[in-house]
Amino acid sequence: MSGMDWPGLMRVGLHGLRLAPEQFWRLTPQELRVMLGEPAAPATLTRARLEDLARAFPDTASPRPDTVSPGKENPHG
Repeated sequence: MSGMDWPGLMRVGLHGLRLAPEQFWRLTPQELRVMLGEPAAPATLTRARLEDLARAFPDTASPRPDTVSPGKENPHG
């Protein structure tokens, strides 16, 4: 499933916004959001923001429990 409420989107596009079907289907999801007055999508992840997140949430040396090789004991429980 795509997670899109197509019946609901079609209802607001065709009836609420009074778009012709051809107009509705040519819209991108972002264009439809703008027409419906929804807030803009969040900004893309920049290199600086990625570095901030890496500092805030550093990788650790201990393996995840689901990555331990079969036959080896998991020291983390």
